[in-house]
Amino acid sequence: MSEEPVRPESAAADSGTAESPAAPEPSGVDLARVALRAARAEARARGAAAQQRRQARRGGGLRSGARADGRDPLPLGAAVSRLITERGWEAPAAVGGVMGRWPQLVGPEVAQHCAPERYDEQERVLVVTCDSTAWATQLRLLAPQLVARLNEELGHGTVKLIKVVGPGGGGRRFGPLRAPGSQGPGDTYG
Repeated sequence: MSEEPVRPESAAADSGTAESPAAPEPSGVDLARVALRAARAEARARGAAAQQRRQARRGGGLRSGARADGRDPLPLGAAVSRLITERGWEAPAAVGGVMGRWPQLVGPEVAQHCAPERYDEQERVLVVTCDSTAWATQLRLLAPQLVARLNEELGHGTVKLIKVVGPGGGGRRFGPLRAPGSQGPGDTYG
């Protein structure tokens, strides 16, 4: 025959007495340790709250420490690059760089007679002004090649169209030496 070992819990339950082995009450040194732990946790919480209030009064959050973090000073170029990226100004900044490098992109002869005037970011149109109608016509013929070259430099789809503007004629003057309906030197512009 096999005998089962008798466990104290089952023996107490069988006999009808309700004795349960409870953890002993903390007393003496144990009680002091529990109280000390609770007091330290409360002091830490009060100290952290007080430190946050002091820093808020000083007008700042955490101060920079010995390790590098996002609050450390940056070189000017890195700070400007970070600002451009955070604000989403990559395309306008790139187009501005192209306007500065216009002679290298189109060649010195074309750059001498044609200059970029403005860039419309919504329409993705670059407006170029020429000093004569002949150069305006020439640039209109070169526009598809320039669009491809600019998009190669700036990224696909940055410039969809180059709008070429000829020279602006002077204001119309009326006087005794003008023929009716004549546009004067403005006849050749446009």
